[in-house]
Amino acid sequence: VISLSGNTDCYQPAERKFRLTRQLLEIALAYKQPIGMITKNALILRDLDILREMAKLKLISVYVSINSLNEDLRLKMEPRTTTAKQRLKIVEQLSAAGIPVGVMVAPTIPGLSDHEIPNILKTIASCGAISAGYTVVRLNGAIGPIFKDWLQKNYPDRFDKVWHMIQSCHGGQVNDSRFGERMRGGGNIAEMIRDTFRLHCRLNKLNTTVVELDSTLFQIPGAQLNLF
Repeated sequence: VISLSGNTDCYQPAERKFRLTRQLLEIALAYKQPIGMITKNALILRDLDILREMAKLKLISVYVSINSLNEDLRLKMEPRTTTAKQRLKIVEQLSAAGIPVGVMVAPTIPGLSDHEIPNILKTIASCGAISAGYTVVRLNGAIGPIFKDWLQKNYPDRFDKVWHMIQSCHGGQVNDSRFGERMRGGGNIAEMIRDTFRLHCRLNKLNTTVVELDSTLFQIPGAQLNLF
């Protein structure tokens, strides 16, 4: 299975012009290559025709990133991204097309967005999502000073509380590279977030279906022709 994509959204604004992700999906369908996707951009709906055909062969699974339903917070945190309302429409339309779709509640920011977990999970389940995951924010490298400046400017009244809660999730630091803990953290606050997430997944019947992509259909491309 190939992932599109873990570090940057595969539906960047430039994709509207260059159509590179669409070309990758066309090739994946042609050779029956399973793909896992994660995005927060409504441009994915442009490729619904290909995704629908891939879903028929169990070649596609899509996650939509939704870290808040609060539009004021989204505008401050992700000002150039698709609105939360539009992301819910992505979930609805993918689900209606028979494409297995889940939601990543990531990053969850303790003291700022963690209280939204119950409502997010209830809402995405009503839109047709079958699975959900989450991460707790961690501020590795240059991200730390950038986030700190953003938090001080946008939420000065909550800065100390949020900053200390993030530290408590990562062993007293805001960065975390611990294998097995870095994505969700540890300690009391991280455990409260975990328990809340698990409870509301159970209440909304999320993560009860395992999506298994089919790699047995993969067709090996023909050998390259000799150059000489």
